[in-house]
Amino acid sequence: MATERYIELSLAAQTAYAELFDQARAFEMTNALSGLVGSFQKLTRKKQGYWYFAYRDLDQQVRMVYVGPDDDRVRALVQRFEQVRDKKPLVPASQAAIALGCALTVPKHFRMIKRLSEYGFYRAGGVLIGTHAFLAMGNLLGVRWRDGAATLDVDFAHAGRNVSVALPADMRIDVHAALESLEMGLLPISQFNGKAGAQYRNPEDQELRLDFLTSATRSGKPVQMANLNLALQPLKFMEYSLQNTTQSCVISRNGACVVNVPAPERYAVHKLIVYGERPAAERTKSLKDILQAASLISYFLDHGESAVFNAAWQDAISRGKGWQSRAMEGKTALLKLAPELAVSELWQS
Repeated sequence: MATERYIELSLAAQTAYAELFDQARAFEMTNALSGLVGSFQKLTRKKQGYWYFAYRDLDQQVRMVYVGPDDDRVRALVQRFEQVRDKKPLVPASQAAIALGCALTVPKHFRMIKRLSEYGFYRAGGVLIGTHAFLAMGNLLGVRWRDGAATLDVDFAHAGRNVSVALPADMRIDVHAALESLEMGLLPISQFNGKAGAQYRNPEDQELRLDFLTSATRSGKPVQMANLNLALQPLKFMEYSLQNTTQSCVISRNGACVVNVPAPERYAVHKLIVYGERPAAERTKSLKDILQAASLISYFLDHGESAVFNAAWQDAISRGKGWQSRAMEGKTALLKLAPELAVSELWQS
């Protein structure tokens, strides 16, 4: 192995995670779709296939529940949906995966991530981003990260009105009500116009901080999403991480839930791009950006998947001078920290 930026999980741990992931998907799909009369359909968008469940709501409007990307697991899940009615508890399987070495999420953060799942946030196109997504990616890839895994924030994103990167979904949910129901003292930070903003904080607990992001807009003002009862804060380059998302399983001693996360290779490139965007006051976060990118890129290099990362890198630097200059700035910082990653196959044009 070229680096020691992660630990390979044992085969037993990887198997336990895979089984937990399948159980969580089946459990959540059964709960979400129980009692609904409809059908599964596959939608192709920008050469990427997605499965969703179409049904007619009480108002006779056709709604679509996002199921997942068109991969082997989702196809198998669709095939056996009618037979999956036994709601198996996820706690024993979660604790077994943790005991074998899978990374877990702290209870208070897991409660927030899970409650949004229960209210349908991920089925409505929501994506878990930030360090919690990084942890979930590690379990998905069969590794446990050594660096860059500590966080006080829980970060989420949604494509908002950016249809080109939106997951196929047509749902109305209430994110604000979901967070209120937790009774964890989470308060929305108001904008100057009095409307609820895209951040939630608990003034008495610095570990309870949520941010909801979306891709950049011309105005730069929070995007109000009536169908989510939520505001989203626009962020430059965010759309890059919201393309071709995948799914992973967030694990806690109290259970597990399925979330949408960025594709690992795009997450790594995005961290390089945003590195230079951080103000001087956020140097700690800038370092974490580089540590997370280094960990993921090391994984791709060690596992013979340099081409996967290179394709994502080429996509980013082909988007214009602004993208290219920021990506190169991040690359320079990365190679100072991890010179072993100066391998041509990762960065070749």
